[in-house]
Amino acid sequence: MSTDGARPAAVTGTPLNQSVERAVRLLGFFSPERPELTLGELTTHLGISRATTHRYVVALRRAGLLRHDAAAGVYTLGPKVVELAATALAGLRIIKVAGPHMERLVSTANETAVLSIWDGEAPIVVRVEDNTDRIVRIVVRTGTRLPIDSAQGKVHCAFNPEIANPGMGAGELAELRANRVAVNSRVVEGIRAIAAPVFQDRQLAAAMALVGTAAAIPEDPRSPLAGLLLEATDVLSADLGFLPTERKR
Repeated sequence: MSTDGARPAAVTGTPLNQSVERAVRLLGFFSPERPELTLGELTTHLGISRATTHRYVVALRRAGLLRHDAAAGVYTLGPKVVELAATALAGLRIIKVAGPHMERLVSTANETAVLSIWDGEAPIVVRVEDNTDRIVRIVVRTGTRLPIDSAQGKVHCAFNPEIANPGMGAGELAELRANRVAVNSRVVEGIRAIAAPVFQDRQLAAAMALVGTAAAIPEDPRSPLAGLLLEATDVLSADLGFLPTERKR
């Protein structure tokens, strides 16, 4: 207990804060591309001793946040992470509100619709709707972190003032903010995406995209398909309480 004005370590104790930060960083090293990591790889990423890293992974295993495959000598994210992720997504109102709008957009545009939010470092896919009747479908997984130069990444960079280095020139930024549509054909060969911003409370809440083949998705940000996307994002923004006059350029 703390007395006479003494504060607990959670407030002023940097060792405890540092431990929490390291644990969060350690969990962040796992990705869809690297779902399995060895103790040595985790140690290298953290930049601390192997013994200290081992103490962290033991604690995270006890909490259900990590699993250890002794035979393969690798660690993976544990079942508690799945539970926390489901709870976090359920708490994002935009995911629920966006559902009907994305479904209508898919039925009209006949292309896959993808919604992403900014996780602090990159856009992360939180909802996907596609046409299950199509013979050939483009699959985008929920939880995928998108490149910063993807169509949705460009939207986040253009309309999120917290991103200090958008990685785009002033001309491209100005054009994107004027059209409110970003186009990208470079992330996956033969696949093109167009994305537009979704606003809430005068701030960017998400980016919504249509993803399809380069032959099906026009590169022109003023195409009729881009118009359908903008119509969907505008209506969704309105449902979230955003007025067009509040838009920040």
